Amino acid sequence: MTQPTAAMLVIGDEILSGRTRDSNMYHLAGRLTERGINLCEVRVVSDDAEAITGAVKALSGAYDHVFTSGGIGPTHDDITADCIAAAFGVHIDVRDDARALLQAHYDRQGTEFNAARQRMARIPDGATLIENPVSVAPGFTMENVHVMAGVPAVFQAMVESILPTLTGGAPLISRTRRIDRGEGDIAGPLGELAQAYPALSIGSYPFQKDGRYGANIVLRGTDAALLDEAMAKLDAAFPA
Repeated sequence: MTQPTAAMLVIGDEILSGRTRDSNMYHLAGRLTERGINLCEVRVVSDDAEAITGAVKALSGAYDHVFTSGGIGPTHDDITADCIAAAFGVHIDVRDDARALLQAHYDRQGTEFNAARQRMARIPDGATLIENPVSVAPGFTMENVHVMAGVPAVFQAMVESILPTLTGGAPLISRTRRIDRGEGDIAGPLGELAQAYPALSIGSYPFQKDGRYGANIVLRGTDAALLDEAMAKLDAAFPA
């Protein structure tokens, strides 16, 4: 079975400036791996309408799923929803179902549902809502683009809301072997192993500890038997 593909679009000047460290990519990558969906690309763009719209168009045409993070709040720089509407050429406005969710939420809190908060109910025509059990303000799915908040707790909750609706492939399995030799020493045999097992992803991740060089070799694939066979050959090439 062919693995579905995905990309992530991280939106926000605060990420590019280094003010905020993104943790959403790490979370999404792990959950998609478990679901059998390959995260193939991640882009980070500023709060610029042209950049967001262009990235959405490019990624949605290249991958089965696109997950966005950031820019759907109540402030002036939260422009993601409008950019998604522009990318797909559809109208956007405050939608009754989203407004009702937010109105009830702020009524329970005794907080004014003002014009700024109503911005979070702006949903492109044809989109379906993504549940937000943390702060109520919904995300949405427009065709193959899943639009979610940037706050990690909210993003993670929205991911859990949307994942059950996605068709995945076989979960990706990984095997790891530490080799206490420099990459220059292991590159040749490792390259031969990669050629012998094209269905597997074989990565080398070097480290230095106590003045010694080594590498963690990670084999990934969907066939456990094939992984075990390749690991046996790796062990034979580099006995412990």
